[in-house]
Amino acid sequence: MQTSDAPAGTTLRHVEANGLDFAYFEGGEGPLALLVHGFPDTPHGWRDLIPTLLQAGYRVVAPFTRGYAPTEVPAERDIPLEVLADDLVALVSAVGAERAVLLGHDWGAATAYLAAARSPSLFEKLVAVGIPHPGFIRPSLRLLWLGRHFVTLRLPGAVKRAQKNDLALIDTLYRRWSPTWSFGPEETAPVKRAFADEASLDAAFGYYRGFQPGKVHPALKKPIEVPTLAVAGLDDPAVDVDVYHRAERAFAAGYEVATMPGGHFVHRESPRAFAEAVTTFLA
Repeated sequence: MQTSDAPAGTTLRHVEANGLDFAYFEGGEGPLALLVHGFPDTPHGWRDLIPTLLQAGYRVVAPFTRGYAPTEVPAERDIPLEVLADDLVALVSAVGAERAVLLGHDWGAATAYLAAARSPSLFEKLVAVGIPHPGFIRPSLRLLWLGRHFVTLRLPGAVKRAQKNDLALIDTLYRRWSPTWSFGPEETAPVKRAFADEASLDAAFGYYRGFQPGKVHPALKKPIEVPTLAVAGLDDPAVDVDVYHRAERAFAAGYEVATMPGGHFVHRESPRAFAEAVTTFLA
């Protein structure tokens, strides 16, 4: 991947953390803002927010998470959430910071909740996008249908099936989870480049193989002691905004919910409203 591919104001760098070589985009000086993407995405998904954070005086670090090319692919095929949370903790110190504000979307949000719950002194604030606190997600027929990838991506042959038709599955998932978003091929191109490496695609599916349905990590059964902003899309077909509000009692240091037009990729569908909500919260 070329440096010119980096979001405006950032440069592609590498660092070793938690026993793995991580690639990440970095820019700016000041307090650390650690931006963690989800599936199927890359740090490019934060490109609309990054200039706002740089202007606000933050140092941005946006890693390609475990196994996402050009980050190193781990030897283990099944990747549990605990390891992903350990990655975030290790990255803070690996890039030379003592504390960080933490922003996560999708798998990045799930990981961020756990990292903040386990290491509250390390994170000043938490912004979670598209995923409410895991302890408040309840099964429903609609959620099971829209989340059927949690089963299909674990099955034998999932990688080969996903590679068909220029990774058309990626576009299908974007349309399924953000049905009101009219996006072009440029939105999915970065993740398709990452997943052109079959080992990287398999590693991303490893997050699902490592997932334990119905299990909430013990650390998440206690209130999170980090001030938190949860961002919900009003058009998200899978999760109602009410779920985010019900989760308030899981946070002991302050909790806010911001809603705006968009589905699961709300931070990219309403970039201006999202950037304003984030900067207001961090300020």
